[in-house]
Amino acid sequence: MPPPPFIGAGIYAIYYVGDFPVYLNLSKRNKNGKFEWPIYVGKAVPAGARKGGFGLGEDPGQVLFKRLGEHAASIDQAKTTLKLADFFCRYLVVEDIWIPLAEALLIEKFSPPWNHKIDGFGNHDPGKGRHKQQRSAWDALHPGRSWAEKCAPFPRDAITIRESISKYIAESEIRLFKPPGE
Repeated sequence: MPPPPFIGAGIYAIYYVGDFPVYLNLSKRNKNGKFEWPIYVGKAVPAGARKGGFGLGEDPGQVLFKRLGEHAASIDQAKTTLKLADFFCRYLVVEDIWIPLAEALLIEKFSPPWNHKIDGFGNHDPGKGRHKQQRSAWDALHPGRSWAEKCAPFPRDAITIRESISKYIAESEIRLFKPPGE
């Protein structure tokens, strides 16, 4: 259930707890409310920040709430591989100046697979006349976004992407959750 609409910009982490085979090791780290390893970390900044500025002092409106809604819609459209009910989110409304730094630190600390290995989850529709662009790895692995289907196919198949992400998750898990002293 999404939160009621709220005002603000900020950062967020999305966690997966489902049974999609590639993400099982990540999923087990998030079950039972542990939420140890986000699958994706992102930010939502006021409009001025997307044009090269920081957006400082801009009215953020519901930018964070709306961004979380966009992500929920993307996951929901990937029905053949993902279920929206298998995702949880933590978010924090933050003063504009801290948003880019906080996002970068969270991505560096947790190495979320959808930030580091499977590009494209946070993409928007490229717009009319720009669909000659290549479909993202995320859309190749999790098809369903109608706008992505209009883009040129991703050059690798889903099996190759699955192998690559499985290896990444296994290596990251060792690095991130190695017991102290090892």
